[in-house]
Amino acid sequence: MTKNEQTLTTFETRVRQMILRFQELKKENNELYQMVGKNEQDIKALQGQLAQATNDYNALKMAKMIEITDGDLEGAKERVAKLIREVNKCISILQGDKA
Repeated sequence: MTKNEQTLTTFETRVRQMILRFQELKKENNELYQMVGKNEQDIKALQGQLAQATNDYNALKMAKMIEITDGDLEGAKERVAKLIREVNKCISILQGDKA
């Protein structure tokens, strides 16, 4: 084998190695693009879930505030009714003394 043939063989071997490496990198690149696409879909789904959870939380918080307000209103009505009954008793007692 002459020096030129040996150089040509070495060059051919290196080109084949580069082609194989290129194919490996191309395959890896495609896999990475697929992973990125899947991750983007996952992120969008999780963002949707987060938005829904935030809306649900805000709705529950509002419902709890309304519930507390209604509970306070009922309690206040009961206290006012009790005070009115006590005032009526006092009026009855005072009217009884005058008669």
